[in-house]
Amino acid sequence: MAKKREGPGDLWTVIREQLDACGVDLDSLSSCGPDAAAMKVVCVPEDLRSCLDELGQSARDQVLMVRVDRETLEELDAWVETDAVRSRSEAAALFIREGLEVRSSELGELKEALDDVAKAKDRLRDAASKVLG
Repeated sequence: MAKKREGPGDLWTVIREQLDACGVDLDSLSSCGPDAAAMKVVCVPEDLRSCLDELGQSARDQVLMVRVDRETLEELDAWVETDAVRSRSEAAALFIREGLEVRSSELGELKEALDDVAKAKDRLRDAASKVLG
């Protein structure tokens, strides 16, 4: 059993130890070529139970219709067949949430850019109002 770690630095130590144990040397990634800078390490829970529990605690009252290809549908159905999730909807909601979490830093940057656009629109409306009276 791993000893309990306390802070983010300790988490990073655990991640590095586990990657080292799998033969992944993060220090050598910088020599992987021009795409090395675009690489990132993503931590995903070992099981999705905690994510499902969290999903079950929040109201899923928004309806989203989405079209998927046959392969994706079969993957969602496989999750339902295992009884890991109750429905295609729950499986899709789980993986959408997980995907958004994985890309949260990029989404944060996009939200900041959208805020900048909204502020620019407000300034434009104010300027137009002054011009038009």
